[in-house]
Amino acid sequence: MKFLRELFQKNFSTLLSMVLLVAVPLLGSASLTGVLYKNKELLENLTTAQSLLYFVIVGVAMAFSLVNTTAVVLITGFYLGWHGFPGMVVAYALAALVGYQIATMLDHGKMLAFLSHFPKADAVMKELKTDSWQLIFLTRVSPVTPFALMTFILAIMRVRRGPFLFASIAGMLPRSLFFYWLGTKAQDVFTLLKDPGTGTTGKLLLLALVALSFFGLYYIFNHALKRALNNSAAEPKKQP
Repeated sequence: MKFLRELFQKNFSTLLSMVLLVAVPLLGSASLTGVLYKNKELLENLTTAQSLLYFVIVGVAMAFSLVNTTAVVLITGFYLGWHGFPGMVVAYALAALVGYQIATMLDHGKMLAFLSHFPKADAVMKELKTDSWQLIFLTRVSPVTPFALMTFILAIMRVRRGPFLFASIAGMLPRSLFFYWLGTKAQDVFTLLKDPGTGTTGKLLLLALVALSFFGLYYIFNHALKRALNNSAAEPKKQP
């Protein structure tokens, strides 16, 4: 109880931000669908400059958790086709970098400073950072983990920016390619957003990605915990 009380007292703004990053995309995606419904030709026949502006806007929106990333991928695939996919990757990269910067500015290292008062938790966090590339990739590959929330958590862990960016893009590609393909094949964007209709093969693919993420993260956390405990047990032997 003491741990939880101190956690909320010293990290209230950080925890509140994490809650909002889960709840806001639901409202944002509903609003986006409503705008598209009333303006069905809004994203049709965009010029190059308009397409670039679109990707900047959706990148910033995803960074601030204003829209669901899957909805953005489906919409982009539907309206822009495969020639828009590189722009979608750039938008993801922009969202990851902007989200990373926002999280570090909001947290100011408070969460890690708090965990430093709890040696075991601090030791596990440090061990996890040694596997940061795998950790980032596995949090991104699952279609059920919120993009902005994972960005926030990874940023407050102070993983390095370079591995964070490239592992984020690599992890997002499998599910993004699948949902983008669905978008290009759809006949109606509103029906698509309501029910992507992944089919049996699609459901198996998404289930496989969720399983990969879950068991991979379990493996990494388990080994990080074991290494932390082993290092803790070995410390007294180093004393003169």
